[in-house]
Amino acid sequence: MIRVALALGVGVVAALAVAVGPLYAADRYRDLREPTDAERAQIGALAEPGGLDVDRIAIEAPGNAPGPAEVAVRGPPRRRVLFLTEDVLTDLDEDVAVGLLAAEAGRVATYYAEFRAVAVGGVLAALAGVVTALVPFESGFAALVAVGLVSFWAGRRVQYAADARAADAVGADRVAAAFERVAERRGVEPETGDWSTWFEVQPPLGDRIARLRERAGDEA
Repeated sequence: MIRVALALGVGVVAALAVAVGPLYAADRYRDLREPTDAERAQIGALAEPGGLDVDRIAIEAPGNAPGPAEVAVRGPPRRRVLFLTEDVLTDLDEDVAVGLLAAEAGRVATYYAEFRAVAVGGVLAALAGVVTALVPFESGFAALVAVGLVSFWAGRRVQYAADARAADAVGADRVAAAFERVAERRGVEPETGDWSTWFEVQPPLGDRIARLRERAGDEA
């Protein structure tokens, strides 16, 4: 019974850390500020096409130019915070900003962050069960691999569904172009997946862009 409680506890703590930890860390360790009235109005206009609705907005100075153009929604339902860097409002084309905000709206609508937290918690709970000898090693390890593969596969499907929702709202080309623009600003090439990405909840950005471009071609 103790080992069962320990395994479940590990899973719950891990899920909470994934769901709430980034919000806590951002508030504690990043230099954030509230938007001005003008910025709030601008963000509202950019977020409206994608249907993004959050409880709070926090802006961070981008640092060295070009900035990272970061847009991210963190926190559980009713405590969602939109984090974005100033350069999203000052340096990016309107279409790029709309695409990025729509992508976050898609993740919120499909509960991607919550699913990711549950998936990670489930995998770590299974691992704890193996480590504590709650289940025999051979069968426990096989179950761990199965839980991981299924959870991460499902997580990638949820992310693709989020991208599809964003594409429905503002257009697949616009979302794909937004991803490409941000990758260009950061000096990275969007990666595509291989066997190693089977153990990742988040599909590679290159694969997401390719799906969006394919969708745009089908819609044309």
